[in-house]
Amino acid sequence: MSRWKRIVVGPDAEGRSAVLDTEQTNVQEEEGFFWRATLWGTQETPADNSVEGDRSLDVKTREPFPNGMICRAVEIPPDHQDADKHREVFADLNKKVGQRFEATEAESARHPTMHRTETLDSITCVIGEIYLVTDVEEVLMTPGDTVIIRGTNHAWSNRSNSSCLLVGTMIDARRDEAE
Repeated sequence: MSRWKRIVVGPDAEGRSAVLDTEQTNVQEEEGFFWRATLWGTQETPADNSVEGDRSLDVKTREPFPNGMICRAVEIPPDHQDADKHREVFADLNKKVGQRFEATEAESARHPTMHRTETLDSITCVIGEIYLVTDVEEVLMTPGDTVIIRGTNHAWSNRSNSSCLLVGTMIDARRDEAE
């Protein structure tokens, strides 16, 4: 799979804007299933740009810190032919990233990667194509298409012959319990 460059710009020692980093540092991968990199994260809103260091390294979970945000790139290869293996790999990832809401058997039968977070997500398809799968429908996304996901179930299904790159931001959100 491809490896995408992350460029971090901030103040240098004299306070001038400068490139501080050009490498991915917080990367998880399961060959044949996904490659993802947390590009940046914060633990506060509004973001505090005076915090030093690589803030992507603080992110260990799928969701951002309370009142924080995550910017992430995800490369998704074509769907694995073995749906049971796909569910197994995704369940392992869910454990590693502290997935708070486990998909029901029916939800993961719809697609092995079905999941929900308590976030507001803005995700853009950059390269390739992918189906956004919801509880009731599917939408094909192609380069330039952006989806806003408001704390609901969703999955990604790549039915093409090549990988798809998604880039997006997740912001901590709350859900009205009366919904």
